[in-house]
Amino acid sequence: MSGETAPTGKPADAAPAPELRASHADRDRVVDVLRIAAGDGMLTAEELDQRVEAALSARTLRELAPLTADLPAVSASSGATVAEVKELERIEGVHSGAVVRTGRWVVPKRMELAVAWCAVTLDFTDAVITHDTLRIDAELAGKRLTLITRPGVVVDTSGLHLVHAKVKHGRGSSPQPGTPVTLRVELAGRATHARVIVRPPRRTFTQWLLRRPPTV
Repeated sequence: MSGETAPTGKPADAAPAPELRASHADRDRVVDVLRIAAGDGMLTAEELDQRVEAALSARTLRELAPLTADLPAVSASSGATVAEVKELERIEGVHSGAVVRTGRWVVPKRMELAVAWCAVTLDFTDAVITHDTLRIDAELAGKRLTLITRPGVVVDTSGLHLVHAKVKHGRGSSPQPGTPVTLRVELAGRATHARVIVRPPRRTFTQWLLRRPPTV
């Protein structure tokens, strides 16, 4: 009988409410949470790939929800939320002390380096990676820029113009066959009378003594 009312107060023959569509921003937020969780070791590379693919193809909010249901909204070890991921980080220094980014720092989408006679070290060993590409626009004069990689982090220095400068790729810094790329660092700009060093983390004395690879 038409016109009957269900216990919820809605007509019994009323059509179910349509599912809310997911926007590009909704998908991006989920992908950011997944990448931070992977950087914290809560997801394997395979799980990350599967969930990111599902997030990018999701059409509704209901499809997105299960992808992060078992993950914290805030990275417990880094204390960084998705909102804290910087679009751009600029590092400047002239005859100043060394600038170091190490530990569980959150990798921004883009970096600008404007340094003269100031050593800079970017250590990706324990970094929280939220995007698959980091663009670094550099103006380097004197001293050195050191990029410490880990499996899955590759560095492309082909966009860097060298003027009495040198790029050195340390042993073990090249991509390993079969290892998925989690971060591609694209280095561009100019280096004058400077050195750019790309290397994996160094072994501790015990690791060296036992001929073990560095822990990453």
